[in-house]
Amino acid sequence: MDRHCATRRLRRLAEVSVVRLPRMHPRMHPHMLRHTFVTTMLDAGVDLRDMQIAAQHVDPRTTMRYDRARKNLDRYPNYILAAYMASAT
Repeated sequence: MDRHCATRRLRRLAEVSVVRLPRMHPRMHPHMLRHTFVTTMLDAGVDLRDMQIAAQHVDPRTTMRYDRARKNLDRYPNYILAAYMASAT
């Protein structure tokens, strides 16, 4: 199944279902499912590298764009190191 076939099938399913899309995304397309998959898995705590492989992204920066928590200071290496050092004393 190529992406065009997937798009047609997804649109057909959306037409017969009760799914209502927001105005800003009036068209259903397979990338919406891909985006939801990657974002949900990253939210669930799956490692970025593992998601990069699953999504078949060559560059990890592509996968990082899906990570909604990437600006969370608790995940910054400096803060992790500081917390580690503070707990060791």
